[in-house]
Amino acid sequence: MARSLSPNYSSSARSLSEAEGSEPVAAASNSGLAAFAIAARNLPEHQDNPIHTDDGARRQGFPGALVAGVTVYAYLTRPPAAGWGVPWLTGGASEVRFRRPVAANAALTCQPTVREGSDFVDAVSDGELHATCQVWLDGSRRAPAPMVARPGDQLRPLDAVLDDHWARYGQRCGDELSLYDDEGLAHPSVWPCLANRLTHQQLVDGPWIHTRSKIVHLGRAERGDQIRAEAVVVDRFDTRR
Repeated sequence: MARSLSPNYSSSARSLSEAEGSEPVAAASNSGLAAFAIAARNLPEHQDNPIHTDDGARRQGFPGALVAGVTVYAYLTRPPAAGWGVPWLTGGASEVRFRRPVAANAALTCQPTVREGSDFVDAVSDGELHATCQVWLDGSRRAPAPMVARPGDQLRPLDAVLDDHWARYGQRCGDELSLYDDEGLAHPSVWPCLANRLTHQQLVDGPWIHTRSKIVHLGRAERGDQIRAEAVVVDRFDTRR
């Protein structure tokens, strides 16, 4: 049965004047969650942002194409989704910060850890931290502040059906956790995917980089559900290096 879902989501993006994955492997961590390792994929569908092409990235000073932030987020969700299962997918929360870009085909490990009593998943490649994601099993207890009644510029809403294009984004990236097929659930990377679509279509021109997202899961998001993504611009800034 289709229904409208409105997960709580906020995102930041920075405008710039600026192979196939390996089989996932797991390792133990002191958080109780398992690590996830993969060769980061740069999906062709992101080439409308030049930063995800070799030529466009080189013009901004990078050696080659960069992997989309939403792809890195998809990998970071693997440890909590595998360890906490449906309760996290339907009632948990996360806050991801992207520290440095991930190159296409880079060997990436998403390593769970505990810092000051809180659960994190760190994305590490060649010994460097590329992204960190704080995760909460119970989103109502320690979740990012809700985005309700915030003033700002209202964007045009995006209506979509959670078909394979949206719901299976994580699987295209290489996250083959069977839980999604078993439960008929959309991969949680769908939420930043939708936000990125709004950002690209209505806010930015040229290369841009996803820098941070806060996500709260408010219920089940099943394949075939009808959803509406609504967005409000609460701040605008331009960063130059």
